[in-house]
Amino acid sequence: MARQISFACDSDKENFKTVTVKSLADFMGMESAIPEMDLSQHIITQKSINRPGFQLAGFYEYFDANRVQIAGMAEYEYSRMLSNELREERMDKLFALGFPAMIVSRGLSPYPETLKAARKYNIPLLLSKDETGKVIVNCVNWLSEQMAPMETTHGVLVDVFGEGILITGDTGIGKSETAIELIKRGHRLVADDLVEITKQNDFYLLGASPELTRHFVELRGIGVVDIKSLYGVECVKEQQRIDMIVHLEPWNGQTSYDRLGLDEKYEEIMGVQIVTHNVPVRPGRNLAIVIETAAVNNRQKKMGYNAAQEMVDRVRRKILSKNTGDDAE
Repeated sequence: MARQISFACDSDKENFKTVTVKSLADFMGMESAIPEMDLSQHIITQKSINRPGFQLAGFYEYFDANRVQIAGMAEYEYSRMLSNELREERMDKLFALGFPAMIVSRGLSPYPETLKAARKYNIPLLLSKDETGKVIVNCVNWLSEQMAPMETTHGVLVDVFGEGILITGDTGIGKSETAIELIKRGHRLVADDLVEITKQNDFYLLGASPELTRHFVELRGIGVVDIKSLYGVECVKEQQRIDMIVHLEPWNGQTSYDRLGLDEKYEEIMGVQIVTHNVPVRPGRNLAIVIETAAVNNRQKKMGYNAAQEMVDRVRRKILSKNTGDDAE
């Protein structure tokens, strides 16, 4: 059973971000082989990379011009075997495809033909001292993190026993107050009011707070409080994987609430299904304890133990043993 969660922006459109070549170069500590080129004017729109071995061999079909190119020892040695004229021809055709940038790894010096083509087509040529495998891993991981699709939702995100709990509900239902109680019980705040959610892959969502509101919580009647200053740095966290959604709603005596928990309910965020619980709110109910219990119970289920299923199995065994005893008599 799934329910689509509503976002501040269009949930049907993934908000892919772009990064500059300069930011990638700065993160990986790479130098530009063409110092006069302004790397901040060159944009990367694709998080995947490519090694241009086939292109250097003269095969240009099925080439994604949006990918960063990484040349290692194999590409370097193959290019060395080519004549100067053929090397210049292949480099010219490769750079004419218009990719965002090329990274030369292992501290190798670019061939003059490579520099010439890079200048001709105004494509950044970056130099890294790291081995090719490390360059690929660091580049892909950083691009995937920076360019992950992101959406923003209203709610509170807390880390409870290592489980990322996204608390949602109508304005004034008590989300922030519940978060404060959880913080006082030793748990950590990630975001209040607005939660930025990035899709790391098809199974993994990461939540964080916008920089403007980071570590702040709004309490109606009190105002804005700084959790980091009031309770200490150990009570806040920069980001957290979202493992569960707890939706707070006013208690309704006519509503039939789940009392066993056999059937998991889910909410969909950017195509990822997240376990969700609808928790009714009424005076005197300790929501912090309820959320703590939900967090631990969710961890137990991940480890293969389902308390609701265990109780049902006990009842079945009891009924079966009773019926067997009657038959024996």
